[in-house]
Amino acid sequence: MGMIGGGIGAFIGDAHRRASRICNDFELVGGVFDADYGKSKEFAQKEGISADRCYESVDAMIAAELKMPAGRRMDVVAVVTPNALHYPFAKSLLENGFHVVCEKPMTMTVEEALDLERLVEKHRRTFALTHTYTGYPMVRQMRDLIAKGVLGTIQRIDAQYYQGWINSIIHGTESRITGVWRLDPKHAGVSSCMGDIGVHAFNLIEYTTGLEIKEVLSDLSPVKDDIKLDLDGTVLLRFGKNLKGVIRSSQVCGGEENCLTIAVYGSKASLKWGQENPNYLYMLSDTEPAKIFKPAHGYNEKLAESSHTMPSGHPEGIYEALANIYKGTAKSIRGEEFTPGEFPTVHDGVRGMKFIHSVVESNSRGNVWVKL
Repeated sequence: MGMIGGGIGAFIGDAHRRASRICNDFELVGGVFDADYGKSKEFAQKEGISADRCYESVDAMIAAELKMPAGRRMDVVAVVTPNALHYPFAKSLLENGFHVVCEKPMTMTVEEALDLERLVEKHRRTFALTHTYTGYPMVRQMRDLIAKGVLGTIQRIDAQYYQGWINSIIHGTESRITGVWRLDPKHAGVSSCMGDIGVHAFNLIEYTTGLEIKEVLSDLSPVKDDIKLDLDGTVLLRFGKNLKGVIRSSQVCGGEENCLTIAVYGSKASLKWGQENPNYLYMLSDTEPAKIFKPAHGYNEKLAESSHTMPSGHPEGIYEALANIYKGTAKSIRGEEFTPGEFPTVHDGVRGMKFIHSVVESNSRGNVWVKL
């Protein structure tokens, strides 16, 4: 595996490296870890990566790796840069025959996302989009239980993703605001809150239910007049004539840490899951006591049961969830059989970009219904 971005001090790059090691299928052999070549080399030395595979640019990395024997060159490259760089790097990698693991959101525009989907099909490469929460065993259990029809007719879907970390930035100094790339449209795209975390709630809904959201109506807020992107918002959802739902997402909920939750309510039963206590999946019913599903038990469905890394009672978290996505990606790269849902694909990236842009359009047009 190679990596673009994710150098010294980068949380998400570190998460990817840990996850790839947990699943025991990848070895990080080189990359372009920082736009500053000096910092990139410093990182490579710290990680024990050979200096001759720490490259000054992505073009230089691709050219050098293609000259190596097939058994030595990178098979797959993880793109863990700010959003604006996802598309150009992923495009170059796919066109040169590399498999790709990419952070979300996948691109800056819907058109870019559709182009990557076309390139993946043309070059027959594996493309994994790291919607990490789909890797949790109990999210996968939720998906399979819903597919079996245990909820009956789905009648209501609610998801929320609340954080509070941006409060200290927007209520601090002007220099700190301008120094955060997620608040800069040039680097983040058309949305901060919905593009960064709201899209996770959207993805979880479509992943667990197998349904596609048809229309959205959004009400977004930048919270302060000098902020260019949304930091808070509510999105009404239409799946069909009788099925509705809502996504609530915010980066300014004081005291909230990483509060991602989803609830799917049916005519026979309902399922609820929360990311901060990910080993618990709750099933509710009007006719029976509540049930709790946990990982590493034989009563779970096949995909969930194959997704735990520890025996029951040993807590697992975000690294293990991301490792499950890497595990599925490795199966695909090797040409092995894998279960749909083991890793999000380029199609999930296209759906995410359609969601983000439709939500922004709905808000800008005065809070009207917009089709994805």
